[in-house]
Amino acid sequence: MTFLYPAVIAIAVLASAAAVAGYTALQKRRAAALSAAGFSSLTGGGVRRHLPYALLLAALPVMLIGLARPQAEVAVPRVAGTVLLAFDVSNSMSADDVAPTRLAAAQQAATAFVEDQPDTVDVGVLVFGDQALLTQAPTDDHAAAVAAIGRVSPSGGTSLGQAILVALGTITGKPVSLPSTEGGAQATSDLGYWPSATIVVFSDGEETGGPDVQAAAELAAAAGVRIQTVGVGTAKGATVEVDGFQLGTQLDETLLTTVAQVTGGAYQQAGDAGALTDSTKAIDLRLTTEKEPIELTAPFAAAALLLLTLGGLLGTRWHGRIV
Repeated sequence: MTFLYPAVIAIAVLASAAAVAGYTALQKRRAAALSAAGFSSLTGGGVRRHLPYALLLAALPVMLIGLARPQAEVAVPRVAGTVLLAFDVSNSMSADDVAPTRLAAAQQAATAFVEDQPDTVDVGVLVFGDQALLTQAPTDDHAAAVAAIGRVSPSGGTSLGQAILVALGTITGKPVSLPSTEGGAQATSDLGYWPSATIVVFSDGEETGGPDVQAAAELAAAAGVRIQTVGVGTAKGATVEVDGFQLGTQLDETLLTTVAQVTGGAYQQAGDAGALTDSTKAIDLRLTTEKEPIELTAPFAAAALLLLTLGGLLGTRWHGRIV
């Protein structure tokens, strides 16, 4: 416990000592007066005789300590940390089995997710097709994150593994690639441990190439980064036109589920736009604890008032007066 005005503590000690000394001297004078008047048998102590005054005396230091503005640090749980929203922008995300399209529905759900986050959560935006690109560095300016989400557009293939590596690089501040026998990759032990970071992936799960996804997920797990995945699409699927060709595409939940489970995250499936928005509400961000100073003046004042009230009531009831 700390005090904003510690000098008041010394005043409280001196004032309390003076009050106790004064009460003791008063009791001695009363006892002497009663003894001189021949009432020495009535000078005995007792709870009823001293308790009301003891309560009144106890209220003095409590009240003065309250004036010293005591503060204590309390660990307060809160959602905090870094969230990277990773959007699959491959051609298959233009499919309309989730209205209006998979990507547009993911943008709407992600926007609602960002708007629900407290300012203690930094949000970044990453897009991935054949390659991955950070379009908004993690920031507590959630309006900037929402604006970045609105600029996402579909093209190319899908490399979820590359997305995970770029996201890890953003979180750790280091270039990250999968370990190799030549030793040219960023070592897992060098990434540090980032339990307050979460990657949220919006994808239909159709991987077309790039770094090994499960190995990338294991690298994230070793760094303490959890990946939450949101499946965008339906098992029935739809067709999209790419370069004049009609290509079939459907949701592949297996890969998305595996990635989430490897890192201790969860997979959420959304078959329509409404369910997709609801699925973001189930994304489990980690709770952290942060010590915050809490002023204790009010509790001390309440305790002093209680002591004064009890002392006054008991003094009136037992002695017909307060003093």
